Amino acid sequence: MHKKWDGIVSQHINRKFSRPIAKFLAEKTSITPNQMSFLSFLVGVASGICFFIGYGIVGGILAQLCSILDGVDGDLAVLTGKTSKFGGFFDSLLDRYADSAIILGLTFNALNSNYNSRLVLAVGLAALFGSLMVSYSRARAEAGLGLIYRSGFSGYAANRDVRLFLVMIGGILNQAFILLAVLATLTNLTVVKRVMDAKKAGD
Repeated sequence: MHKKWDGIVSQHINRKFSRPIAKFLAEKTSITPNQMSFLSFLVGVASGICFFIGYGIVGGILAQLCSILDGVDGDLAVLTGKTSKFGGFFDSLLDRYADSAIILGLTFNALNSNYNSRLVLAVGLAALFGSLMVSYSRARAEAGLGLIYRSGFSGYAANRDVRLFLVMIGGILNQAFILLAVLATLTNLTVVKRVMDAKKAGD
């Protein structure tokens, strides 16, 4: 009862919370998986807003909560028998919006630090594009090549659960710029590695 590419944070932390939550919701409420996807999205946007207004610790905690809730919808879908292709599409779309809101909030937060503003914007954009391309590269590799990243650097290094866990740590430590730099490096290196994997698989 998990996504086939669950990351290391999801496996060892998030699922310990998302599964009991999903079980409770399935037994005690009429909440649907799509409603949970939307709730996770709202929490992600709230995280971005908190970073934007300077509440980094709250923003970081909300980012991790968003990550946990992102696992609830899938578990809930399985428990209630409401799995659907639209649900997966809807969840993935909202995840990208939430991720963008968080990184934009982090970038604005970092602009208030002692770092050069142009450097901050460049690193923030690199983190944003890298995060989006990690998800896109996985989707395209699976759809076009039947390639699923299950292990190793390509499979785990920059998964959403890892990124949001890093956001939590960076938020708590009040290191928005360093966090953006880590995200920018990690995500784009992962995309480059996946391109190499895809080329090898597609030749």
